[in-house]
Amino acid sequence: MDTCNLREAYGQALVELGRKDPRVVALEADLGKSTRSCLFKDEFPARYFEMGIAEQNMTSTAAGLALVGKIPFLSTFAVFATGRAYDQIRNAVSIPRLKVRICGSSSGLSDFGDGKTHQSVEDVALMRAVPNMTVLVPVDAVETRAMMHALLEHSGPAYLRVNRNDLPTFTSARAPYAIGATPTIREGRDVVVFANGVMVSRAVSAAEALRPEGIELKVVNVSTVKPLNAAAIRAAAASVRRGIIVAEEHSILGGLAGAVLEVLSEVRHPPSLVVGIPDSFGISARGYEELLAHFGLTDAAIAGAARKLVAAG
Repeated sequence: MDTCNLREAYGQALVELGRKDPRVVALEADLGKSTRSCLFKDEFPARYFEMGIAEQNMTSTAAGLALVGKIPFLSTFAVFATGRAYDQIRNAVSIPRLKVRICGSSSGLSDFGDGKTHQSVEDVALMRAVPNMTVLVPVDAVETRAMMHALLEHSGPAYLRVNRNDLPTFTSARAPYAIGATPTIREGRDVVVFANGVMVSRAVSAAEALRPEGIELKVVNVSTVKPLNAAAIRAAAASVRRGIIVAEEHSILGGLAGAVLEVLSEVRHPPSLVVGIPDSFGISARGYEELLAHFGLTDAAIAGAARKLVAAG
């Protein structure tokens, strides 16, 4: 399966949007080579604002630019974009419902070498809790680009969570995209796995491993965490016989699992299990796969959860 880099897709899409609409501007917190917003700087230097390591000021400046009709895309590591600038996001961006796009790059555990200070295990929970905020977690580079183009017209603030590494491609470049889309990646009638980001590929691998055992996994890409497509979630849950798994590269508290199980709490549904990061910060590692394995974010963990649900049912 082809793999592509989500950060590169973000930078390239930012340039495409800049060519399409002169209102698009980019702001960066001294990490442009990493987030790939530097591609926008190369083509539109007069519309690129290097803010230094000052995420609060960057967010407030983005709010000011939005107030005068610009469409600002601000970029930095996810942990800093959401945590360090939370007050400015809440008060300067979300309360007035401004059209500011926040790119949280190197999200989750994907910045494996820099440890817990640079790894965002709680960013989705923070952004989900902010009223008026749209929260997007693309599965691959193709969906990242599609989300960027959708955000050009989308109203209100939005948070885009971008993985640092190359991820397998599941999205067709020819398929139409809309915020709120919740596509089924793989059909199955025993257990449904609701996943996003890197965990979609892990769920697909788990489905392949379970097929010889006669266990069918349905895999659903929940790349729009907010506003969650409640009807699609409930329909997918109702389509399986044995259970539900939510798999995410995020704390088990307040992220995708919280969103999915909140909407399912209002209806009858099969038993559920969560595969995610326990209530803890990240750690340093020599590689991304090593870190995912440490926290149990693997196809084996998903397969094990599915076997448990099937055995119980």
